[in-house]
Amino acid sequence: MPVTKTVVLVLDCTEPLELAEFYAGLLNAEARPGEGKDLVEVVGPDGVHLAIRRDLGYAPPSWPRPEDSQQAHLHIRVSPADMDAAEREAVDLGATPVEARDNGGKHDTRLFTDPAGHSCALTTD
Repeated sequence: MPVTKTVVLVLDCTEPLELAEFYAGLLNAEARPGEGKDLVEVVGPDGVHLAIRRDLGYAPPSWPRPEDSQQAHLHIRVSPADMDAAEREAVDLGATPVEARDNGGKHDTRLFTDPAGHSCALTTD
């Protein structure tokens, strides 16, 4: 019989509570203490489960500069009718637009960095 597993994406940063509150607000989730003083978890509906871990030596990814890879990034799916409102919400919570414009295609994708510099995207695909 398979062992039950839970997948948790862990993001490093210097201020985990601040970043957890950003994602909790964006994902309609809850930020709560994790195991140990340097971990905050974000748990919400539809299987949302992130962990934010303090790393005092953290340096944000340099993406979107082409000479460096973007490492990992989050795709946050929204309905096409809600895309503009989701973009405003992300920016109000502290996201920085990288390419935040309606691309006019079937699958609208708008790129941001979160307050700690990680790549994230709102997408309708």
